[in-house]
Amino acid sequence: MNQDCVLISGSRYGLGLANGSGMDLLKIYKETRNGMLGADYSTKFSPWLASGSLSPRYIYEEVKRYEKKRLANDSTYRVLFELIWRDYFRFLSIKYGNSIFHLGGPRNVVSKWSQDKLLFESWKDGRTGYPLIDANMKELSTSGFMSNRGRQIVCSFLVRDMGLDWRMGAEWFETCLLDYDPASNYGNWTYGAGVGNDPREDRYFSIPKQAKTYDHEGEYVTYWLPELKSLPSERRNFPGQSYIKPIVPLKFDQTNHRNTHVRKSRR
Repeated sequence: MNQDCVLISGSRYGLGLANGSGMDLLKIYKETRNGMLGADYSTKFSPWLASGSLSPRYIYEEVKRYEKKRLANDSTYRVLFELIWRDYFRFLSIKYGNSIFHLGGPRNVVSKWSQDKLLFESWKDGRTGYPLIDANMKELSTSGFMSNRGRQIVCSFLVRDMGLDWRMGAEWFETCLLDYDPASNYGNWTYGAGVGNDPREDRYFSIPKQAKTYDHEGEYVTYWLPELKSLPSERRNFPGQSYIKPIVPLKFDQTNHRNTHVRKSRR
């Protein structure tokens, strides 16, 4: 994924489809939206929305026209849902004001967070020893973009496995993202860190599970970490001594189950 893919795909994805133009990707958005590699797995509208170059109302009207003229399904619903999710964070920022930037978030949650610079630099530079994390972070610094799935994974790793102040991650996203806007960025980070409007404070994304589910063949990690291409596909996300040593152990591995509540809160 390069910057050109981010900027071009938005126009290819859905606008104008009701008139028969473009690539008909809207009808399969639900099936592709958790992808991480390529131009067309998601709409890529976000940079245009963030800059004010594209109106969310225009997207809404185009999707409704598409539904009327072609097809209404779970995929068209999901695109509209994402627009509502975007609006939600704007209303949240209006309601809670500057608390979305505070350590305890809108709910003023009291937790101990580290600001270890070595750990943060390894996360920021894509040198954690976990290919899925490192690939996402290299994509971010190189292209200014990261998939929605990737954002959730690297957020969980920073706050749960590293125990770092979530604001450090939010500020790095603010520095890098082409689609940065305060409400969505800090809203999502407070949500992921368990200090926003989410009762599940221990929201955890298991790296092994995410890798097996969303990058089973290791295509994504090898795109951004070409040194892993020589490994068999099943080892690319789990390279062992063929890759740099993990900088921290995972909070939960595949065999460590504390209780039913924790199992249900993992993704």
